[in-house]
Amino acid sequence: MTIKDTAEEWEVRATETPFVGNKTSVRTDDVVMPDGSVARRDYQVHPGSVAVLALDDEGRALVIRQYRHPVRHRLWEIPAGLLDIPGENPLHAAQRELYEEAHVKAEDWRVLTDVFTTPGGCDEAVRIFLARDLSEAEGQRFEVEDEEADMELSRVPVDELVRGVLAGELQNNCLVVGVLALTAARAGDGLDALRPAEDPWPARPFEA
Repeated sequence: MTIKDTAEEWEVRATETPFVGNKTSVRTDDVVMPDGSVARRDYQVHPGSVAVLALDDEGRALVIRQYRHPVRHRLWEIPAGLLDIPGENPLHAAQRELYEEAHVKAEDWRVLTDVFTTPGGCDEAVRIFLARDLSEAEGQRFEVEDEEADMELSRVPVDELVRGVLAGELQNNCLVVGVLALTAARAGDGLDALRPAEDPWPARPFEA
């Protein structure tokens, strides 16, 4: 038996969008169940995101700390951002986010893992990249605003992040998934065996 997620779409009898926000919306679908009954499902429609686990030459991960109002926490995270443009190449988006949030560029990019963050209530898909061979970006720093204006930036040993994840002290989804996937990759076939940065992503098809 192959353990692998598969794309599938059940019949939708009716759909409506009761809320449209700046970046996301809420959709209500009447979905036909296997027994023929119809169940109403509300979920957030999301453009998708990218995140970057950036490792420096000393094996430290670049992390940022910022306030997240929905959960009323200041969280340690890895650089991340929305796929604002339909069909946007996720690698280009990740490179942009690393520049804007950390003023860093990377020469070596791999796909670390792909995740659906909360598939029971949101269609957000996130591609988490591994970035290595880091250097300071050229030009002026990106001008930040709102919560990003209060961000902290740090470089932390991966082992310390893993300890924090397992202790329940670090809770950001992309950071948790990223550092644990990195640890698993190192223990398996190694980081050079990770998928190439331009690997297809069926959840969010993109142009090369």
